[in-house]
Amino acid sequence: MGKQGAGSGKGRGGDRDRGISRRTLIIGGAASAVGVGLLARGDLARMWWQMPGVDKPREAGAVDFKGAEWVAAAAANWRRADRPADYTIDRVIIHVTQGSYQGTLKVFKDPWHGAAAHYVVRQDGHIAQMIRELDVAFHAGNKDFNERSVGIEHEGFVDRPEDFTDEMYEASARLTARICRRYDMPVDREHIIGHVEVPGTDHTDPGPHWDWDRYIRLVKAAYERDGSTKA
Repeated sequence: MGKQGAGSGKGRGGDRDRGISRRTLIIGGAASAVGVGLLARGDLARMWWQMPGVDKPREAGAVDFKGAEWVAAAAANWRRADRPADYTIDRVIIHVTQGSYQGTLKVFKDPWHGAAAHYVVRQDGHIAQMIRELDVAFHAGNKDFNERSVGIEHEGFVDRPEDFTDEMYEASARLTARICRRYDMPVDREHIIGHVEVPGTDHTDPGPHWDWDRYIRLVKAAYERDGSTKA
């Protein structure tokens, strides 16, 4: 997307500590056999699903946020992972698309684009999920932040405050609240950030018209409601 705004740049598994499995030992042996040497346990945990014939069990079309529509991003715009078992998720990154909802889906489905976010929120509050949260989306323009974050795009332009509708704010806040609760993430501006705040980025989104005070207030309210329904 355009550098003035969202231009996502060139990232749920179990949260328990996993033991070294038989396939991990096999991978370790294979690595030694080719002269790579012994790898750290964490490296092996990240590698197992990359071996030929091995794939983490996944349900086609499954979404992490109830009510979201599954629209798959091109495989070239993200990479498989097993988050948060291999990478801790401790950030939500807010983007603005600098274009339409349909246009954003189109470019994220394009393997030549090189980037995509986990979610896209339309102005009427409809949400598309394009990448599973357990996987690393190429959206932040920073490898470390890709690995540790969930990216949410919002339809519109950074210089048009009217694009940020009530329906969009409310739907996005519910989504972010669910992500924060799922990964035990505080609801604050340290953990919910704009693309502009990612180190090394040349993007400005969500821009000066994004109402952070309102958004965090809505996320906190949704987080509290979500907790009360689970009590």
